[in-house]
Amino acid sequence: MPELARFYGIVIRMYCEVGEPHNQPHFHAYYQDQTGVFAIRPVRLIAGSMPPPQRRLVETWARLHGDELQRDWELLLSGDRPHPIQPLN
Repeated sequence: MPELARFYGIVIRMYCEVGEPHNQPHFHAYYQDQTGVFAIRPVRLIAGSMPPPQRRLVETWARLHGDELQRDWELLLSGDRPHPIQPLN
């Protein structure tokens, strides 16, 4: 699963299986032993769990980079590799 960004111990990844149905554009955030799946628009946790402070960081990052996340999703759907996205500093 391609890694898009890494910040404050959080790893952001995105993947999809070309030709397989996906309900909505989303990405996966990993922090320690927890995984959250986040919708891109609007940004929200749709599966899994994440500690509240890390969840807020992920949501803030995703709101700042929504257009880039959407472009990466479209790249994946066309069979291309997504581009890295600037992490939170």
